[in-house]
Amino acid sequence: MSSTPTPIPSRPRQSGSALRNIFLGALFPLVLLVPKIIHLRRNPRFRLFFRIFLGVAGAALVLVPLTSGNNYVLPIVGLVMFVSVILLPSTKPQTTVDEKSRELGALVVVNGGHFRPVDATSSSAVQLFVGAEHISVLDAHFQSLLEIPAGEITSARAEQTEKGWLLEVAWSTHVEEFSYRGVFAERLVRVAETTLHSVMRPAFPVIPQRRAAGA
Repeated sequence: MSSTPTPIPSRPRQSGSALRNIFLGALFPLVLLVPKIIHLRRNPRFRLFFRIFLGVAGAALVLVPLTSGNNYVLPIVGLVMFVSVILLPSTKPQTTVDEKSRELGALVVVNGGHFRPVDATSSSAVQLFVGAEHISVLDAHFQSLLEIPAGEITSARAEQTEKGWLLEVAWSTHVEEFSYRGVFAERLVRVAETTLHSVMRPAFPVIPQRRAAGA
């Protein structure tokens, strides 16, 4: 007398199905919120964490079908998450020149050529944020390298050298140089020179004293 064995449910399929439901229940709302999360540009740490989360979760979704059978929904969701990672804004600062100008109270921004601080081993491309009270020398990342009090500037002179053009700025007991190279070097240095002259305080004329009567 033979008996037919009772089929035993496949545990991997149940486990894969449960895992699939968990992923779909937790990740579909997040995918729907991606457009809103993209606008969170003021928190670079959050953006970095979210990019890592999407990348790891997307890779996990691609591997889930290996335990849940022929299911093509999860790989599509994983692909969407990978694309979302690519489309997310960069974690670089979004500060613009106009925003920085308003922050510093600058009247105009001009090209400052290349400037090397005293404690640096190489020069950096800089911009001069020229204001009525001070001139801020900032690099490409808007890091302040030098502050020049406009009211104390005694001279701003452009001169040509063998390697290009130099803008020499002197104030109080300090003298700094800004180097310009390239086809438009002379034009850029002249613009910077003229701009600095516009905020310099004019020197008071020296009035010769009259000789005393009968001298």
